Amino acid sequence: MSDGRMPVRRSLFLHAPIRRSPRTMLERMLELVDESTPPDGPDGPVAVLERRLAELLGKEAALFFPTGAMAQQAVLRVHADRSGRRTFAAHPQSNLDLWEEQGYNAVHGLRFHRTGDPFELMTAEDLAATGEPLAAAVWELPQRDLGGRLPEWDDLCHQVALVRASGAVAHLDGARLWEAQTYYRRPFDQIAALFDSVYVSLYKGLQGVRGAVLATDADTARAVGVWRRRLGGDITDAWPLALAALAGLDTLAPRMSAYRDHAIAIAAAINADGTARTCPAPPQTPIFHVHLPAPRKLVEQAGAALLAEQGVQLWGRVRSGPDPFRCSFEVTVGENAMEFTPDEVTALIHDLLARVERGARTSPEDRPEPASTTHPI
Repeated sequence: MSDGRMPVRRSLFLHAPIRRSPRTMLERMLELVDESTPPDGPDGPVAVLERRLAELLGKEAALFFPTGAMAQQAVLRVHADRSGRRTFAAHPQSNLDLWEEQGYNAVHGLRFHRTGDPFELMTAEDLAATGEPLAAAVWELPQRDLGGRLPEWDDLCHQVALVRASGAVAHLDGARLWEAQTYYRRPFDQIAALFDSVYVSLYKGLQGVRGAVLATDADTARAVGVWRRRLGGDITDAWPLALAALAGLDTLAPRMSAYRDHAIAIAAAINADGTARTCPAPPQTPIFHVHLPAPRKLVEQAGAALLAEQGVQLWGRVRSGPDPFRCSFEVTVGENAMEFTPDEVTALIHDLLARVERGARTSPEDRPEPASTTHPI
């Protein structure tokens, strides 16, 4: 619900309450049930999912985890223990640091080396300048907090080669690998081959219930499996989570290119209109950010009013930035966003900013800057 007056009817936000009908999801899961096979057995949904993703990613083994946080911390712990080094490098806006309460340090005693500019992609020069022995380097593909941006393929290959030459391993935070593949247009196993270990999410782009899979070589998988048990992740009855992921793998993963095409069309309309701007322009993946010439607080208030009156949700959260008169929100195109035409999105942005202007009349200190003013993104 919004504020008790109207539920979310339509949403640009991928993880809105309307993201997938529970009945539709359950019906699809039931189609995958094999009643002749024990659900937690060697041919049950979890085992099938692990084998399928190991094959898709070209790795010897794959392990189901209840959360991505657990999966990534466990594999980084194994890489660190093997090397005798405790530091890993990653972009300053790495999910491991921003959203997991520094679990890598609190639980595993690892150190995070922030590498590169927080508002730019990590580069080979940034990695070369770390100046200390690394156990691993982590790439998030795509970089969600930079608007779904990706390094070019040759740059990525160069970065990985540089890290490996230093004796460190390469790990992929591939929570949104399904989206990244639409830009690289290479087989999943070719992308994954760059990395010693790969994590993929089962509930983001695949819209499952919960969970993650970690794919790597057989020896590393065995060591990571020990940590999975120690951390309480070796759970029984995980088969419903695996069934939901398999349903998403079958039905949503093949739609990613269409989602990207629609993201490009929406962003083109926004940028042609000029009232707001997107980053990147054009999007590389189905993910991009919309930058608004207005302060966060007033945008949030206007968005809440739009939702209450029309049942339309534009975002999951509004992001502030260094400029107090500008803010942004993320769009990840999935089935929700496919229902919006590019022209409709630009019209909604106009509606939103008109509401902001009206709200600013009561809060002059928050008055947005003129929409025609040029701002760097």
